[in-house]
Amino acid sequence: MHTKLFIPGPVDVREDVLEKMSMPQIGHRTKEASELQRRISENMQKIWKTKEQILLSTSSGSGLMEGAIKSCTRKRAAVFSIGTFGTRWYEMAVNNNVEADLFETVKGKATDPDDIDRVLSMGKYDLLAITHNETSTGIANPIDEIAQVMKRYPDVVFCVDMVSSAGGHKLNVDELGIDIAITSSQKCLGIPAGLSICTFSEKAIERAKTVKNRGYYFDLLNIYMYILKKDYQYPSTPSIPHMFALDYQLDYILNVEGIENRFQRHIDMAEIVQNWVREKFDLFGDETHLSRTVTAVKNVRNINVSDLNNELIKRGMMISNGYGDLKEKTFRIAHMADTQIEDINELLNNINDILGI
Repeated sequence: MHTKLFIPGPVDVREDVLEKMSMPQIGHRTKEASELQRRISENMQKIWKTKEQILLSTSSGSGLMEGAIKSCTRKRAAVFSIGTFGTRWYEMAVNNNVEADLFETVKGKATDPDDIDRVLSMGKYDLLAITHNETSTGIANPIDEIAQVMKRYPDVVFCVDMVSSAGGHKLNVDELGIDIAITSSQKCLGIPAGLSICTFSEKAIERAKTVKNRGYYFDLLNIYMYILKKDYQYPSTPSIPHMFALDYQLDYILNVEGIENRFQRHIDMAEIVQNWVREKFDLFGDETHLSRTVTAVKNVRNINVSDLNNELIKRGMMISNGYGDLKEKTFRIAHMADTQIEDINELLNNINDILGI
C-alpha cells in the first residue's frame, strides 16, 4: 500500500513525474543534455524571478549550502539560525575552516532584522547565511524585512536556504537582492531527493574569484565557469533521470497548474492545517511568522506521537515527529509540493478519528 507522505521532505511524487525518471539515458556530454540543463535553468529563473545564473548539483541542498559558504566567504560569515537547519550552515563553515559566528534565535521565533543590522554594522562579516523556512519549527523568517536590511550592506554576500520554500512560497530573488538562493528537489518542487539548485549572482561570482581553497565538487565558481565554457555542461556527471523529472515538473508548475495557483494552494493548505491546530492543539512558535509549507504542532494533549503515526501508517499516510529535542513535544504536518486540499482534509479527519477528538 502506498503511504502518502505529509512529512517535510521527501514529499509524495506524482506517478507521471516518477515515470520520467525511467526514460532512456542520454550522454551527459551531448547537445541534448545541454538543452535539458539550459531549459531547467531558464524555468527556475522564472520561478525565482531572477536573471542570475542557475547552478544544478547532484546532491541534497546541504551540498550547495556548503559550497556557498565555502566559495564566497573571504573574511568571515555571519550565520543566523532559528533552528536545526540554520545551525547546520554554521557547522559547515567550521568544518571547512571558514571563519564564522553563529547568532541563534530561540526556537519558535523568527530572526529580528534589527539583530542582523546590529551584527553587520560591526564590519566584521562579508557573507550572511540564513534559513528562510525552518522545517524543524514551522517558522518562516521575514525575508522581505531582512532583505531591506541587507541593502544597507552591499559588500555582504546574501545567502538564503530556501530548500523548503522555493516553489511553494512566492519569492522574487532579484528584488530581494539575494545572491545565492538554494533549494532542493524533494520539497516544494515535488520530485525525488537527489538534486539541488541555486542562483549565483554577479556579486557572488566576483567574491568567489577572490576566495582560495573553495574545494572541488561544490566549488560554485568552477561549476559556473564550466557552464559558460561548455554550454550548460557540468564538471561532474549529473543525475540525468532527476533532470528529466525536474524538466517535466517545472513545465507542469509553470504551464499546467500555473505558478500563482501553486502559491495560492500552499497558502490555502497552510490555513486549513493551522486552523485545525488552533482548534485541536496549539501552534508551536510565533503565529506572525508561520511557514506556508509545514506546520509544527505543540503537543498540548500529550499524545504519543509515534503511536499516532503508526496508526496513520496503517491507513496509508504519515506525518513527522518533532525534530531533535522537540521530539514528542511537537509533531509536524507538511503541506507542500503536489499535496492537494482534499489530501489535507483526509489526513486531518483520520487524526481526529484515531485520537477521538
